[in-house]
Amino acid sequence: MNTASESVVSRIVREIESPNEEWLIRARAHLSVLTKPLGSLGLLEDIAAQMVSIRQEDFAKPLCKAVWVFAADHGVTAEGVSAYPNDVTHQMVLNFLEGGAAVNVLARLHCVAMSVVDVGVDADFGPMSGLLDYKVRRGTRNMLREAAMNDAEMASALEVGTKLADEAKKKGQSLLAVGEMGIGNTTAASAITAALTGTPAAKVTGRGTGLDEIARTHKQRVIEGAIERHCASGHLGPLDILRCLGGLEIAAMTGLFLAAAQHRIALIADGFISTAAAALAFAIEPRVREYLFAGHQSEEPGHRILLEFIGLKPILSLNMRLGEGTGAVLAMPIIESALALYIQMATFASAGVSEAMR
Repeated sequence: MNTASESVVSRIVREIESPNEEWLIRARAHLSVLTKPLGSLGLLEDIAAQMVSIRQEDFAKPLCKAVWVFAADHGVTAEGVSAYPNDVTHQMVLNFLEGGAAVNVLARLHCVAMSVVDVGVDADFGPMSGLLDYKVRRGTRNMLREAAMNDAEMASALEVGTKLADEAKKKGQSLLAVGEMGIGNTTAASAITAALTGTPAAKVTGRGTGLDEIARTHKQRVIEGAIERHCASGHLGPLDILRCLGGLEIAAMTGLFLAAAQHRIALIADGFISTAAAALAFAIEPRVREYLFAGHQSEEPGHRILLEFIGLKPILSLNMRLGEGTGAVLAMPIIESALALYIQMATFASAGVSEAMR
């Protein structure tokens, strides 16, 4: 019998289809006859071709952009793995709602609709304008001592993401940036990365929000202890990894990545934590990758490992380690630029320009 989370996922996965290969071939052919040396726009050409294959006949329509910021707390912070106290998650959500965070600034600048989602913040907000209340519980349990979530809680968090993907589809949103906020979530993302890719914890554990080397080593040992507790009996599947080592916001983002792919919506993973959710979605259903872009590569060492695991090239590399969806929003005008070049550039034939000699 399927668990509740398996039922949520299986319902979505069976409806995920790869983008039409003919559109991808058509896009590559068009790019090859634009007035430029063959392949000279580099990654922009890959981005344009991928977007055309996703959007198909709608590729020339303006993009309707949105960023989702999922917030939750983590019980593992009881082990002293973060430089900041748990209260900061609550305080930063209030900052988002006041429009004062980095992601607010970038979302306004680039005309991106922003939504803040409480999946598991360890605080009560009450009714607040701009906050979507989908709280499953007030933070996860301490992964070092027990599983971070039970299956029912994980299923509920996954469904938060699927509901929001459904909402994005209804609103006609065609490019989604996926961000997060949660003190302790680099610990969860590091543990997920190690368990999912088989990489030692020492290679995936970074400084998070600013730990010194002594604190980073302690964080690494906590991650090793959590993996030993939950993975000692053998390799875990992606849902069990998420349940034992993840976070409520990571589960919600995983649900969003899966369901948005189901709806043929292009997605931009942000930093380390967002990409951990994308990697889990990819491990559940590899076709998700065909709808995914990597906004940037962060300073967290595990982020590069996750991008390689999925097979994504980062659009930007700015030495960032912020989260919130900032890197993903910054990548949006690059994607728009790639599409504009594809649509508006002249071809050799239309411009009367001679092509390269073969």
